[in-house]
Amino acid sequence: MAEVINMPRLSDTMEEGTVAKWLKKVGDKIEEGDILAEIETDKATMEFESFHEGTLLHIGIQEGDGAPVDSLLAIIGEEGEDISGLLKGDSTTSTDSEESKEEESEAPSESDDTTAESAAKTSEVPEGVEIIKMPRLSDTMEEGTVASWLKQVGDEVEEGDILAEIETDKATMEFESFYSGTLLYIGIKEGESSPVDAVLAIIGPKGTNVESVLSGASSGGDEKAPTAKTEKKTEAKAEEKSPSTSAPVAASDGKRIFVSPLAKKIADEKGIDLSTVTGSGDHGRIVKKDIENYQPTQKAAASAPAQAAAPAEKAQSVAFAAPVGEESSEEVKNSQMRKVIAKRLGESKFSAPHYYLTIEVDMDNAKASREQINSLPDTKVSFNDMVVKACAMALRKHPQVNTSWNGDTTRYNHHISVGVAVAVEDGLVVPVLKFTDQMGLTQIGASVRDLAGKARNKKLTPAEMEGSTFTVSNLGMFGILEFTSIINQPNSAILSVGAIVEKPVVKNGQIVVGNTMKVTLACDHRTVDGATGAQFMQTLRSFLENPVTMLA
Repeated sequence: MAEVINMPRLSDTMEEGTVAKWLKKVGDKIEEGDILAEIETDKATMEFESFHEGTLLHIGIQEGDGAPVDSLLAIIGEEGEDISGLLKGDSTTSTDSEESKEEESEAPSESDDTTAESAAKTSEVPEGVEIIKMPRLSDTMEEGTVASWLKQVGDEVEEGDILAEIETDKATMEFESFYSGTLLYIGIKEGESSPVDAVLAIIGPKGTNVESVLSGASSGGDEKAPTAKTEKKTEAKAEEKSPSTSAPVAASDGKRIFVSPLAKKIADEKGIDLSTVTGSGDHGRIVKKDIENYQPTQKAAASAPAQAAAPAEKAQSVAFAAPVGEESSEEVKNSQMRKVIAKRLGESKFSAPHYYLTIEVDMDNAKASREQINSLPDTKVSFNDMVVKACAMALRKHPQVNTSWNGDTTRYNHHISVGVAVAVEDGLVVPVLKFTDQMGLTQIGASVRDLAGKARNKKLTPAEMEGSTFTVSNLGMFGILEFTSIINQPNSAILSVGAIVEKPVVKNGQIVVGNTMKVTLACDHRTVDGATGAQFMQTLRSFLENPVTMLA
């Protein structure tokens, strides 16, 4: 069954994209995750990967050509499959066609069509009203979380005002308004997540009937995941219509407890006594958020001592009483960043055959060189900067390590861009130093400090986190002596850097005090063989033990 691939929206302001380069051609076999093309947006050139498997049957936009978002970019399907219908504009799959035929056969009469048509006309969005949807703020973003709203319903909004901070799978980004008017409706509350293109907000003239706008958006066929507000309304309506679902629950003291079906279900799953929950809904009704925010009270815990009283009496005759405590746990919602870290690193670990090479480097000369460099005015270089520079120069000598596995082909990167792993509150991001081999030590140091600061403040842009050909991860500052990392795909290798330690070493047949550092290279065996990785590590050691060679 053929899949139509449309021009994606790779940035919040992107209206059209240009195909900078096709990495696959018609007739090529495509695997899920393969990079199809490089697409130039209004902000950066990004790699666009396939979410489908099959044969590339058609390319709709040639290299160098631009097209609006959602234009036909490509078609992937089975080899020899007839796609003439799709090319004529019929983008529905065979399953969709069968369903539509069934629906047509069930259609009562032309009058129903007329009624539907008139309803559609009346459901058009009024003039001056704009429906704002959850934007796709990164190339891999599938859903977003509203970290905070900077405007509230009723506020006047000017074009360019920041509406909200939205957490993507890579960073928290400010989302600005492209329209002026009054903020009439907020569809996704703070802390809630919704898929891309879900209704985020509505802006328009003050006094606009928001309910009619929302019903118009839903009747237009643009069905999205329901927001918390619509869930609440649907739940309330269901209770009005269905006495069985709105029936109150009887507490142990005989009093009636009014609770929504969803809240009751969650309470049953968590083992929460509804009589101990205070409802925030109408007339004290318990709703979903009351269960999710529930904390045990003294009333809930009052029965525990009574239940433990009998065993306690028996325990008096035992020399040592068993410890008494309360088991507790907490479930914290995973952030978008944490979900993507789990997905990407899992894919890397289980798809790429990792192997590891470890060497111990004499850092005496590196320490002396760093002291001399940092003694210069306005100069600050770290050991990590020296490692990054050494890696870039070693990659130039060993291009096989600077590659990417693409299934049927291996991509040899002629440029060198080193990603530097940075720990942030929610996980890990990898800002990229573009063309690292052309940078001096002081340039690398300044760039790393700038990008690391942006990462910790969640201000990194997608363009600053894309395009790495090799990655460095350093835990030496935490006192970690040696560790292994998971490859940051599509890279073929990642270097793990440990702490510099002072210890006895043998030099010229004598035991002396020296400074050493262990580094471990994780390699993808599909692209980097053991001997190739070992030669890279020898070159890396040479640069680090003789830093003057990096300045030549």
